[in-house]
Amino acid sequence: MTDTPGDDRRFPPALSDVARVEFDYGEEGEGVDFEPYGAFDSPERTTRWLRQWTGNQELDGDAYRIFGQNGGGGLAALWCIRAGRPLAEQPVIFMGSEGERGVVAGCLSDFLWVLADGFGPMEAALYEEREASPDAALAELAARHATTPRRPAREIITEAQAAFPSFSADLDALCR
Repeated sequence: MTDTPGDDRRFPPALSDVARVEFDYGEEGEGVDFEPYGAFDSPERTTRWLRQWTGNQELDGDAYRIFGQNGGGGLAALWCIRAGRPLAEQPVIFMGSEGERGVVAGCLSDFLWVLADGFGPMEAALYEEREASPDAALAELAARHATTPRRPAREIITEAQAAFPSFSADLDALCR
């Protein structure tokens, strides 16, 4: 995909493959709490959710392509912040149902490696002390689609959060 994100809502093939994965949360919650979608949420649904989440009725959801959720209603999305760059080069973020939020990966390719290391969007964004639990099937999926080299999830997450240090403050500024 080489188009700019603007109104691009074509679902990347990598996310289509992720959508076919059944993530196991585990009996004690030690797994991955992630329910990937087979398509992006509609612009209308994204806008409605963002307005509810922020309390700001003037916002639109154009900067977000929501592609999954956790069991508590938190959402995973591509954040279209890099002007002129394709969707696959946009950072992946998590926005929890109770206001939690965080940058998960700097691009879709890195997100695939985060998944392969046993982290879902919520776990990556919120649990710094979580240990990797590699998944061979997700590593194979990442190897098929990724354009970045495999690295430990914690390294990818830390790098992405450093690249977008104002993400949380920017969201706070949108809230009413």
